[in-house]
Amino acid sequence: MREVRFFYHPEALTSDLLPHDEALHAVRVLRLSEGDEIFIIDGHGAFHRAVVTMTSAKHCAYSIMETLPQQPTWHGHIHLAIAPTKNMDRMEWMAEKATEVGFDELSLVECRFSERRKINVERIDKVVVSAVKQSRKAWKPIVNDMTPFADFLRQHTTGSRFICHCYDEIERHDLYELLSRLDKSAGIDTTSPSPEIIVLIGPEGDFSIDEVRQAVAAGWQSVTLGKSRLRTETAGLTAVMMANLAMRV
Repeated sequence: MREVRFFYHPEALTSDLLPHDEALHAVRVLRLSEGDEIFIIDGHGAFHRAVVTMTSAKHCAYSIMETLPQQPTWHGHIHLAIAPTKNMDRMEWMAEKATEVGFDELSLVECRFSERRKINVERIDKVVVSAVKQSRKAWKPIVNDMTPFADFLRQHTTGSRFICHCYDEIERHDLYELLSRLDKSAGIDTTSPSPEIIVLIGPEGDFSIDEVRQAVAAGWQSVTLGKSRLRTETAGLTAVMMANLAMRV
């Protein structure tokens, strides 16, 4: 049985050419030719079965034969906000694995103790796209640029908001327990915005205690991910897994 080839193209229905990087992979690596069948992920909830109609050194044209809408496998909108680590390999690993597990949005937050204050968002986005294709997800997570902590709080004032930290003097609750209590009976209503779950993860040195207090005062719930002290990227992936499992359809 021939392996099914998946490509990512957010404008799949309004174009007949694969994006440049995808076309190069199709033509130079996979050596696809006219008549070969492919599947295109649009990142908006659908797969498109297509046939290659033309290839050249840098282009791969296609014709869509069938559109296959997909059903979400979790309720709501899972949003991870995290302070990037100094070692970008760890952040790319986390973005890849979180995409494979399943989430909707990644925001990068600059905190008081952040080790990194600039980041190549385009590179992380490419890692996410690759993971979307590998895990065959119909939705591509949004990747947002670096935002200062205070600005992020001001921008997000609704939804179920959680801040993970290690300060014993501030009361904390178990994140998974809180997520499991969220009302999921209504499911996904396509006529209105999905309920949002936002989890904030700090840098290796944790948030400052003032940042935690600022978040709590703004309505964020103080939570823990368990008794173990986790690295930033491990905490981010753990939070995504908890949210995905708790909100699984």
